[in-house]
Amino acid sequence: MSEVPPAGFVRYRSPVADPRLGLHVGIFGLVNQLGRGGLLSADDEAFRRTANAWFDAAYPDPCTVDPSVYDRTVNPGAVAWFRTTATHLLERVPPYLDLLDRYAVAWERVESDDPGRVVYADDVQVVVVP
Repeated sequence: MSEVPPAGFVRYRSPVADPRLGLHVGIFGLVNQLGRGGLLSADDEAFRRTANAWFDAAYPDPCTVDPSVYDRTVNPGAVAWFRTTATHLLERVPPYLDLLDRYAVAWERVESDDPGRVVYADDVQVVVVP
């Protein structure tokens, strides 16, 4: 029996689409909603701020390259996916998932070789319109 190769892209997101946005919110969005809502403990808020700062420094913000990437008119439903080869970033995801679990926020891992029409790409991520 041959092994199935891993998919090229992975996304951690809410299992149900947000009706206001019409999309599945990613883990950073889910954690940031908790933080902005004042729902995190002091330690968890400190983690959120520190971890977000690391991610902000570790990879480019697609909006700084192309401000229209997440424009709902130009690219409706655009969402980001990690490349599975970005292991140095993916290794830092589990603490976000643990935090969501502690606050009973549902999430799921989704993998795909073809998540949608690519509107932005770099060496660690793509932004696609499904």
